[in-house]
Amino acid sequence: MAARVEPFWKRKTLAELDGDEWESLCDGCGLCCLQKLEDDEDGAIYYTRIACRLLDLQSCRCSDYPNRRASVPDCIQLSPKDAVQFKWLPPTCAYRLVAEGKDLPLWHHLVCGDRERVHAERISQAGRMLAEGSVPEDDWEEHLIFRAG
Repeated sequence: MAARVEPFWKRKTLAELDGDEWESLCDGCGLCCLQKLEDDEDGAIYYTRIACRLLDLQSCRCSDYPNRRASVPDCIQLSPKDAVQFKWLPPTCAYRLVAEGKDLPLWHHLVCGDRERVHAERISQAGRMLAEGSVPEDDWEEHLIFRAG
């Protein structure tokens, strides 16, 4: 009888993941690519429904992922060394979950095998986002969807 092998995200730390494993953790929700507002008083981060200009509003995928930082200089490059700072990521984010020693949700494509399930479960904002530039920055507060953390 063959021994059951734990999935890589359970048996490895973020720092031990190879590039393909790291990239595969992304569930494709696109939430990290939504514009965020920070409360000046308490530092809380609030997500808006307004997407980065490179984010496809239906698929929740970056339209120029390999070159995104050249087009959007403030695009944050997630890396294992920054895992302690992942608190701003949505609580469903696999990077954050693995950094916190938690398992992936049942709808995550690495668990269920279906990359579209994140949309079917309405974890992503697919079809519900607004394009950057379609809303003046002064009106972003009117489009808050949740508080990070």
